[in-house]
Amino acid sequence: MEPLARRGIFIAAALLLIALVIIGSYAMFFSGRHEDSLSFGGSFTLTDQNGHTVHARDFRGKLMLVYFGYTFCPDLCPTELQLITSTLDQLGPAAANIQPIFITIDPARDRPKLLKEYLANFYPTFVGLTGTPAEIAAVAREYRVYYAKAGDAKATENYLMDHTGFVYLQGRKGQSLGTFLPSVSASELARSLRQALKTG
Repeated sequence: MEPLARRGIFIAAALLLIALVIIGSYAMFFSGRHEDSLSFGGSFTLTDQNGHTVHARDFRGKLMLVYFGYTFCPDLCPTELQLITSTLDQLGPAAANIQPIFITIDPARDRPKLLKEYLANFYPTFVGLTGTPAEIAAVAREYRVYYAKAGDAKATENYLMDHTGFVYLQGRKGQSLGTFLPSVSASELARSLRQALKTG
């Protein structure tokens, strides 16, 4: 093959690769969905908003839509829980096959009664989970969630929390199906859930 022809093929291949990277980045940005090879989730034992002990296995058979946050969160948490609520509203009867779960990363303040009052503002089937600091730390590790007090780590009131803001989607057997960035819209999330209901 002539050197000029080889050079043309190389340039064409390079341009195709660049185009694929750009298209992939574009799709990810606008879909709000982030999928990777890392698994998340696992077994846990926590306490729900009614004071009952709950295990991860209790949710098998449904898709799980999991969010980590705290009730004193001023903006991100209520926004994301409202997003999940709007998404499930869009799904109509199909939402019965999806279990929305809110796991606190602030167990010192978010006891069952407070979780119950807080979640009354969102989708009616939301399950709120809390536990001891050790139990919350363990489940956060399972989901690869970061959280920490913002500012004074010794503060006991009037403090904020830094934390991961992803929404985690798990299949009927607890398998990892993907994560969603805070930028995802309700219609985009609903579209992904419809697909997951067929395959997950």
